[in-house]
Amino acid sequence: MFSPTYLLSSSSLYVLLVLLSCFYGGFSSAPTKIGKGYRLISAEETPDGGFLGHLQVKQKNNIYGPDIPLLQLYVKHETGDRLRVHITDAEKQRWEVPYNLLPREQPPALKQTIGRSRKNPLTVSELAGSELIFSFIADPFSFAVKRKSNGQTLFNSSSGGSDSFGEMVFKDQYLEISTQLPKDASLYGLGENTQPHGIKLYPNDPYTLYTTDVSAINLNTDLYGSHPVYMDLRNVGGQPFAHAVLLLNSNGMDVFYRGNSLTYKIIGGVFDFYFFSGPTPLGFVDQYTSFIGRPAPMPYWSLGFHQCRWGYHNLSVVEDVVENYRKAQIPLDVIWNDDDHMDGHKDFTLNPVNYPRPKLLAFLDRIHSRGMKYIVIIDPGIGVNSSYGVYQRGIANDVFIKYDGEPYLAQVWPGAVNFPDFLNPNTVAWWGDEVRRFHELVPVDGLWIDMNEASNFCSGKCTIPKGKQCPSGTGPGWICCLDCKNITKTRWDDPPYKINASGLQIPIGFKTIATSAVHYNGVLEYDAHSLYGFSQAIATHKALQGLEGKRPFILSRSTYVGSGKYAAHWTGDNKGTWEDLKYSITTVLNFGMFGVPMVGADICGFYPAPTEELCNRWIEVGAFYPFSRDHANYYSPRQELYQWKTVTKSAQNALGMRYKLLPYLYTLNYLAHTSGAPIARPLFFSFPAYKECYGLSTQFLLGSSLMVSPVLEKGKTSVKALFPPGSWYSLFDMTQTIVSKGQYFTLDAPLHVVNVHRTPYYQCSKEE
Repeated sequence: MFSPTYLLSSSSLYVLLVLLSCFYGGFSSAPTKIGKGYRLISAEETPDGGFLGHLQVKQKNNIYGPDIPLLQLYVKHETGDRLRVHITDAEKQRWEVPYNLLPREQPPALKQTIGRSRKNPLTVSELAGSELIFSFIADPFSFAVKRKSNGQTLFNSSSGGSDSFGEMVFKDQYLEISTQLPKDASLYGLGENTQPHGIKLYPNDPYTLYTTDVSAINLNTDLYGSHPVYMDLRNVGGQPFAHAVLLLNSNGMDVFYRGNSLTYKIIGGVFDFYFFSGPTPLGFVDQYTSFIGRPAPMPYWSLGFHQCRWGYHNLSVVEDVVENYRKAQIPLDVIWNDDDHMDGHKDFTLNPVNYPRPKLLAFLDRIHSRGMKYIVIIDPGIGVNSSYGVYQRGIANDVFIKYDGEPYLAQVWPGAVNFPDFLNPNTVAWWGDEVRRFHELVPVDGLWIDMNEASNFCSGKCTIPKGKQCPSGTGPGWICCLDCKNITKTRWDDPPYKINASGLQIPIGFKTIATSAVHYNGVLEYDAHSLYGFSQAIATHKALQGLEGKRPFILSRSTYVGSGKYAAHWTGDNKGTWEDLKYSITTVLNFGMFGVPMVGADICGFYPAPTEELCNRWIEVGAFYPFSRDHANYYSPRQELYQWKTVTKSAQNALGMRYKLLPYLYTLNYLAHTSGAPIARPLFFSFPAYKECYGLSTQFLLGSSLMVSPVLEKGKTSVKALFPPGSWYSLFDMTQTIVSKGQYFTLDAPLHVVNVHRTPYYQCSKEE
């Protein structure tokens, strides 16, 4: 659904970023060093084969608040290819990603006495595993991680006296740590954002992680998800080596990549690093998803084509859409409703006039008999309405996030809403019951959870106005009509360090839940904010799985580390432009590396109106997204694929090939579930030694051996495509062969043609 919280054009955003950099320092100026770091004052081996140490601050300062004087360091090789480095306050429990949301080993309990004699004092300065070696320098404390096989340094927090970065900083609301990097390293990840330079991280671009309802048209901006993980691919003497680094922390953060270094600046939590040895890109995602959770096995039907639109005002419109796809001979497996089916935009309801239940059930019987499926949207905001059963039961079960002891009041499409607290077990049970009740009302086949960053049309502490209707029912529904006051009285609402939120350093509570609001067991929204969509996906998955025991299909806009275990993702509110078509490939490929392989973008663009040529080219790309859906905005002209004769032809061609490939895609779905292997992959996943494809963002692979080389520019009838070494066969005409030594070829690509090639370099019988 359209979320207009920020509608800056990319050019306007660029100008603002330039202006900000003049006084903020941006992401390219020389870093300011804070303090002298810590020294290691004790160290011992632990019974589980780990390393436990304590760190003492060397020189206190009050920049961004006082230092935490004593820290606990815990290091362990958890598996042969995974190393953990955990640093926290030695005397007081700090916020961490909840262990019940993302199951993992617990570090040792905090010691009551620091610096006492140890039974097993450490006599060495390194801890070696089968693949990785951890080493440290005691004063000032720094650590390094090396690859055992070749001695290559993968991470090194020592500044070495250089000006690139300072020593480690650990305060209550400001944590900083850095690593040196070789200039020739290729880095990927750190999302979610729209990256204009392609899939490789670009030095001095901003990388801010904080889940935000910001349209995906805004470049280099923190978007809907938070994935603090990057993969580092290096080519050493022609031999590729990949490894990855996860910082498991849900607090807002800026990550500064300068080409020769990378610096984290985080506004809370702990340092909880996980290092994955690779050494191949596929090896990394296998190790990573083994830790965060294997991607959900998607139902076979979800690999078909999907159609949605915000603005299918009544059931007869939906029926016409389904019939017109049939007449146009364009395959359609899933029809969706945005909130048009709801009664007053309220979750788990039906509009009795526009979507009368008897007629809707008859429609579902018809499409189900054809094997088609039906999915609807659910937003997290529950309308405040004393006659609304969902709200009444929510109040009775005490399921909402609180502010000053009362349910926090916000505004989204129904008007005034409260937000369920999915960290609360009572909420999970209540949510499951509401899903069950709705499924008895309407036998939907999946759920679409949107606006779950969480989005709020207002900011601060709000009350329902007296004497006026809110919303008015006229004009756009996203204008805040509650009576609201800004909240700046706490350090949670106004932290000392300002992350580059929304690319503009806006307050972190702007147009979302107030960061001093409280979750279950006193957890602050300040800490748990970026987990909201993740926790909702877990609750929704549990609810759907409990209905019929089948594999659920859930589409979530907001994601976090581990979301792929429960949900698919789409790239959010994009624009019908050639640039957005191109950007979509990078985002889809990134999410494959994040462990969310079932991903796609709104085909033809969410808004405003795509040209006919653009929609032709977009379906030629979108037919090969793992998740293939056409979706459009309420205010956009109709853009179903049958609206143009030329697009109909392109859709028949491209989707026709997708449907021939469904067994292959389903096998890739299985491999994703068992090994984490992305469905859509960058070329370097199959050709990691071939450096020319390290930054390639205009082509992609499905599995290991199918390469899609689409047209991404207006007016083009040919495409220049890179072919890694080997023989490549056109999937549309297997008599056409390209034998490449590793070079570009210009391919014919008239309007209805997309180039898809297969190489026998990888045998499908072995891997796929």
